Amino acid sequence: MSGDDIFRLFAYLLPAVVTGAVAFYFFRLHTRNEEGRRRFLLHKDSQKDTLPIRLQAYERMVLFLERISINSLVVRVAPKGKDKNDYENLLIRQIETEFEHNLSQQIYMSDECWNIIKAAKNATIQIIRSAGMSETDSPDKLREDILNQTMEKQSPSATALSYVKKEVGELW
Repeated sequence: MSGDDIFRLFAYLLPAVVTGAVAFYFFRLHTRNEEGRRRFLLHKDSQKDTLPIRLQAYERMVLFLERISINSLVVRVAPKGKDKNDYENLLIRQIETEFEHNLSQQIYMSDECWNIIKAAKNATIQIIRSAGMSETDSPDKLREDILNQTMEKQSPSATALSYVKKEVGELW
């Protein structure tokens, strides 16, 4: 093969290679676009199915936060005896029971939101424990001490509740 033959062969082959490369590029672009469209449609369909479940999980956690708010908890759970330690343990048990009942809801919300809810629960328990360390001797006085501690500042439940509302607002 001479140099002219190689040059002619190259001249015939070059447009075919360029056309093939352009066709490959457009085919790949089209395939990616179709894959993205399918992914979007699947996400849209799954969102339609999961959104009500996620909203229900957030509703349950709002109810949990409302039930463990200090004011609500102390009013709802009355002392059963004369021992302040028994009442303190009863309040903490109520919080833990409510929390355990709603543990499965964490799969429907962000880790940050779940951690804030856990922190609110732990902070509420801490408020009850610190009030229980006071020199009071009756459950009724303990109730007053717990309420007095929360009158001065925003309750942990209210802080967590505002975050949950913000996160639910981002779902739309």
